[in-house]
Amino acid sequence: MSKIIAVANQKGGVGKTTTCVNLAASLVILKQKTLLVDSDPQANATSGLGVEKPALSMRDVLVEGVPVRSAIVKTPYCDVLPSSIQLAGAEVELVNVVERERRLKNALKSVYFDYDFILIDCPPSLGILTLNALVAADSVLIPLQCEYYALEGLSQLMSTIRTVKGSLNPDIELAGILLTMFDGRTNLSGQVSAEVKRHFGRLVMNVVVPRNVRLSEAPSHGMPVTHYDASSKGAKCYLKAAEYIIAANI
Repeated sequence: MSKIIAVANQKGGVGKTTTCVNLAASLVILKQKTLLVDSDPQANATSGLGVEKPALSMRDVLVEGVPVRSAIVKTPYCDVLPSSIQLAGAEVELVNVVERERRLKNALKSVYFDYDFILIDCPPSLGILTLNALVAADSVLIPLQCEYYALEGLSQLMSTIRTVKGSLNPDIELAGILLTMFDGRTNLSGQVSAEVKRHFGRLVMNVVVPRNVRLSEAPSHGMPVTHYDASSKGAKCYLKAAEYIIAANI
């Protein structure tokens, strides 16, 4: 039975896709069968796993009702339900569809027992694609960058999660907040980290992902940092994050 985790933050550039790709690969390294669902029309998680121009994509599953198994692509790192730019039109295409916010949840039922973890990479918005992810998920992981505007918009995301919990998915929980892009050379990163921990306490994961050149380089090679450079700080941090998630049973 899968644990479904939505990786969400409507603010862009917080390390959401980087977290999704490397966490999925790390879970596989730790012997967990893992599916990454790329729900972002930018398809960065898809290309970050080395998948280019998939025959079927997330748009076909959500809009056309194509079975998930038909669209899944197997990579050396994890299985992926790929995305494409065509997914950008899904907001309009689904507007008159009955129970449009449950399309992903219903689609994933067919593979629910095939994986230990299903990670959903959400787009940087709170539209129908992110709503589908939150309705399908058991929990939400929020990557939060250690920068000045880190808390900007977070209250809106938390409000959306509460709304979903109250009306569409009563079982959804907050898996945790993962601090990313930490730069130990600056006081600012330490201050933001302390502020987030003061606000959210135990919800903040005990792993902090640093700014790391290898993390930035890996996507251009179509592989997670865990395989691009397993000895890098970024790879080690995401492995620790994966261990945390397994141990926390979230």
